[in-house]
This record gives sequence, C-alpha cells and structure tokens, in this order.
Amino acid sequence: MTPAILRSRLEFLARNLWWTWHPEVAELFRELDPTLWKDVRHKPLAFLAHMDDATLSDRSRTFALETRILRAARQMEQDLGGEDTWGATHAGVLNVRPVAYFSAEFGLHESLPIYSGGLGVLAGDHMKASSDLGVPVVGVGLLYRQGYFIQRLDASGWQHEEFAPLNPAELPLEMLRDASGAPLHITVQAGAHPVHAAVWRVRVGRNSILLLDTDIPGNPEVWREITHRLYWGDQSSRIRQELVLGVGGLRALAAAGIRPGVLHLNEGHSAFALLEAIRQELTDNGLTFEEARDRVAAKAVFTTHTPVPAGHDRFPAELLMEHFEPMRAALGISRERFLGLGRVDESDDNETFCMTVLALKLSARANGVSALHGEVSREMWQMLWPGRRAAEVPIGHITNGVHVRSWIAREVLQLAEHRLPAGSARDGSGHALEETLGSISSGALWEVHCVLKSHLIGFVRRRFIAQELRRGADAAATEARAARLLDPHALTLGFARRFATYKRATLLQRDRERLLRLLTNPERPVQMIFAGKAHPKDHGGKELIRDVVELSRDPALEGRVVFVEDYDMHVARLLVQGVDVWVNNPRRPEEACGTSGMKAALNGALNCSIPDGWWLEACDGRNGFSINATGPHADHAMQDARDHEALLSTIEREVVPLFFDRAADGAPQHWISRIRHSLLTLGWRFSAERMLTDYVKHMYLPAARGVSSMTVS
Repeated sequence: MTPAILRSRLEFLARNLWWTWHPEVAELFRELDPTLWKDVRHKPLAFLAHMDDATLSDRSRTFALETRILRAARQMEQDLGGEDTWGATHAGVLNVRPVAYFSAEFGLHESLPIYSGGLGVLAGDHMKASSDLGVPVVGVGLLYRQGYFIQRLDASGWQHEEFAPLNPAELPLEMLRDASGAPLHITVQAGAHPVHAAVWRVRVGRNSILLLDTDIPGNPEVWREITHRLYWGDQSSRIRQELVLGVGGLRALAAAGIRPGVLHLNEGHSAFALLEAIRQELTDNGLTFEEARDRVAAKAVFTTHTPVPAGHDRFPAELLMEHFEPMRAALGISRERFLGLGRVDESDDNETFCMTVLALKLSARANGVSALHGEVSREMWQMLWPGRRAAEVPIGHITNGVHVRSWIAREVLQLAEHRLPAGSARDGSGHALEETLGSISSGALWEVHCVLKSHLIGFVRRRFIAQELRRGADAAATEARAARLLDPHALTLGFARRFATYKRATLLQRDRERLLRLLTNPERPVQMIFAGKAHPKDHGGKELIRDVVELSRDPALEGRVVFVEDYDMHVARLLVQGVDVWVNNPRRPEEACGTSGMKAALNGALNCSIPDGWWLEACDGRNGFSINATGPHADHAMQDARDHEALLSTIEREVVPLFFDRAADGAPQHWISRIRHSLLTLGWRFSAERMLTDYVKHMYLPAARGVSSMTVS
C-alpha cells in the first residue's frame, strides 16, 4: 500500500466522529504510536499531522496494521452508506425535512471539548444513536474556541480554571462555504449591532452538527468573544450566546439549504430559535403572528432537563429588549406581548423573561427526561395552564438513555460480540447484546471486571503522579505514594459528576468517624474515587471539591480516597467501566435523570442510588441498591441527615457484605448474579437507541406531520 493511500484512508476515518464509538479504529492510532496518541489528546487529525509518510508507512507495516486500516475504512463506508435502517422503515418522512436538534453543548468525545457535563453528553449520544438508526437529525450548536475549562487544583484543593484555545485544523471540522467558495457567514442582530458567524460542520456518522463561530474577522472583539467559552461570563454574554445559537442556528440551517420538519430544543438555551421560525413564517408565507406561532408550535419539541427553579435561564426585560428589539419589530407585536412570551404572568412588569417559559409557550410537545422528572415538571409549570390539575399539564416524559457503544468497555463488548447471532446488530428494538452478556459465565464476567478495575487503578495512579508533580511535589515520594494508592481487592465506590451542591458529593462525610471505620476495615476494605468539576461561579461546589481533597489527605485514609483532576469523557469512561459501585445521592427530586449510572450498569458496576431520576423506574431490588431516601423536605438539613444515615446503612449492611461474600474460588457469586441481572434489565431499557425511537414515535413523527397538540395560550 502506498503511503498516500494509507494516509488518505486514515484521514477518511479521522474526519468523521464515527470512529469514537468504534474502539477498533481508535486502537489503530494508538498502536501506531501510543505516546503520540496520548500527547495529542486522542485527536486523529493532530496525530496524522505529527507523523510523516515514511514513519506512518513503516509503523503500519511493522505492526501489521495496513489490512486493519483498510477494513475499518470499508466498514465505515458500509455503515454510512447502508439504506436498510430502522429510520428508513419507520421515519421516512424525515428524509426530506429532517429534525433540527438544538443544544448549547455536544459531548461527542474528549478531543472536541464543547461540552460541560450530562446535558452535552446526552446530546452527543442522541446524535450517535440517530446515525446508528438512520434517523435524519441535524445538530445545531456553538463552536467554543476555548472549549470548557481545564480543571486544576491548588495545594489546598481549591479549583482553578484554565483554558486552551482549540485549533480547528486539528479537529474534524469543515467550514461551510457559499457558491463562490467563500466561507459561509450568517448574520444576526444584537440590538442595533450586526453579529456575523461562520458555520462549521462536524460529521457524526450519517448525520452532522452545524457549529456557529463568531470569532471571525469583521466582528468587534466583544462579539468575537461570544463563542469563546461555554457557560462563561455575565448575563449579557449568556443572552448573546443564546441569540446566536437560536436565531443564528436557524439561519445557518437555511443558508446550508436545510429545511427542518421538526425543531427539537434540548433545554431552553436555544428557545430563541422559535422566534426566528415565526419570523420566517411571517416573511415567507404572509401569515398573522398567531397563525405563524401555531404553525411553528406544531413542529416544535422541547425537552427540559432542570427540576431546580434556579437552573432556568432568566433575563431582565431591559437586557432582553436591548438585544431583541429588531426581532420584536419583525414579529409585529407590542413590547408587552413580546415580553409576555417569556413570562408566566404577561402583565407583570417585574417578572423576568424565562427561556423555559418561552419554549413551553411556543412548543406543542414538551417532555422531561424521566418519569419522576415529568411529574416534577408538570407541578413546576402548572401555572402556565391555569385551571388544570398538575396531572393534566401537557408535559410528558421520555427517559434518557446512553449510547451503548460509546460507553461500554471493549472488553465487555467482546465477551458478547462473538456469541451474537448473525444479523443481530442493534436496530433500536433490541436486547441481543444485553441478553448475551447476561448469559455469559460468572467467571468470564468477573475476570473482565477485574481487568477493567486494574486499568482504572493504573490510570488513577498515573493521573495522581501528574497532579502532584504539577504542584511541585517530590518525584520519588510521589511515585511511592501512588504505588500505595487504591487496592485492587477493595470494594471501589465511584462518584463522578458535576459538583453542584444538590448532588451532595460529601454526604458520606457527615459522620467522619463512621466513614473512617467503613473505609479502613482490614477484613472488608472500601475505597472511593471522586471526579467532577464545579461551575466557575459555584463557590459552594468548589468547597465540596476541597472537602473531598481534604478527606483524601487524612493520614488514616492513605490510599483509600482519591480525587481525579480534570473530569472529562475520557476519565468518565474509565470510571464507569472500572468501579464496583456507582454512587448517586442527589437531594430528591432534584436529579432530572442521572445518565452516568446507566453507563456504569452497561459495564457491570452496580448502582447504589437515591430513588431519583432514572433509578426510581430502573431499580427492581435485584439489579443494584436503592437508598431509602426522604424528600422533598422543606428543611434541607433534616433531609440530608436522614439521607446520610440511609446511604451509609445501605453500604454497610447490603453492599459491603454482598461484595465480600466469596465462594471457594474467590469470586463473589451472589454479587456477579446481581451484575448479570443488572445487564439483563437495564442495558436495553436505558439505551440511547430506545430513547431515540421513543422520540421518533411520540414526538418527531407527529410534529413532522403537523399534528397539533395543546399549547399555552
């Protein structure tokens, strides 16, 4: 094979994020040069840019990779070109006018850091599942030139934020161009000021995401900064980002020749898209505002993810009108009516403009992301439907799911793949993978789990060394400490997520002495791995991180507690694949869903969780552990005290005894039986494929056909 052909095939693979859920492709780059692959932070295009043709050709021959590279490229061509898909059979109407999926963040892979946490990863999984199933979905987001922050902890354990500019040349980004070949730019009005944005495309399997970028020549610096950082800055910065995302996003679709049949808003950040859609209807079809509003609402789907009132974006009236007066004039409605679109009480001049209210008023279909969250959302927004009981509020639910092949360990997948019957590829219906895993021998399951746990411990030790050396620690002493960090035979609890106060990362620490006894029992040792970022402005969340770090430095707990710095998708994969138990203890009912537990379940970890979000509908008493929690309670301190007792008692009386109940061969047979039952009952129910088929059947198809539902008057 000539070097040119070899490079072209690798570049073909690198320019589509399809490779991110096909680990055999990532393995090709890693085997070519493991050190370089790590140094470029798993970016294939950057990897290829650092390797000349001669070295690439030589290494491919040396490690016998040429045939595998050609096979992978053919597989991608076959997967992306196949027409016999679930979507072709069940969602053909979307082929002409696809779904436009708006999201402020997309978590596709750690190499493209335009996500902060669960909302973005959910959006990424949604896009990947749509590709697998052949459902036409076009994502719309923002290209954050500095991404989300890199987390660094100082000697006291306090979080600091660093930013590293993204280099588009190192990423699978394609700048869209107009008919003349010039970069395609769209323009939005921020009050009297025109803001221009370039449009980039990132390919995600069969589908694409359009990312808007205001950091271009011609924009003043203040406008160029709009798309620099995710969830950064004051309210002026936030409203400008959401203006570009919503209004600019819809204009980008039109400029790219895409006419969506469904507008799906993933959270309220993008709700301004509906105003732009109404404006387009007025301009193109000469409708009245009411007619245009109803037509747009009929094709709009809104997913809310936030059961906490403070989590919904709100803007003062003056700030809104400063940026949206041109839009108001184009819609032909009064200032009062325009502001009323985002208010519960349209006549209340003191009420702020809420993006969730705007989305609910202008969408015919709305849903929460778990059964309990749907119930909470109906109660939260009941006031928008005066005279209706909460149960009658038209907000349903579609429980989230996770993209199986993005999160399941390759070792676990390989256990099942060679046993799957021909033609049993996942098509959104199925249980083949989980049923096969559930039938594998206890010994094989436990061996794979122990391997993954070993991988995790090795990674944590290496990350610990890097963290300590960055802070100036002695190298020899640090390596000695790392060698004592974590015990492969101890029960390993994982807690990794955004460090928001309601998630209660330090709930176990309320009784320090009791926790010490649990963790230091020589007969039944327990250890904990933490990871997660606090929002830069969340002082309370940063204090929680510092508390965990302080706990990890207790001499009595040497090696038993560790905080892993700079949580991202790479760290998340290792954690959900390697821990024994995934702990989740939010203050009920403030966790909308909690998809990290679904990822852990795919890999044989057992969930120990408050019955909130997805776990309320998932736990059957044999596929994990449910904490007998209280809530909601008006007194948070009392609720926290009761939940702490329930959590610690569950771990002491149920989790620990079951894990250390060993058979003659040293394997925890009853524990493994529970793992098998977890795989059988949870994997398919909480997959992104199941989630997407629910959206297609219950949301997208009715919206695409113009079937109206009740809207807020």
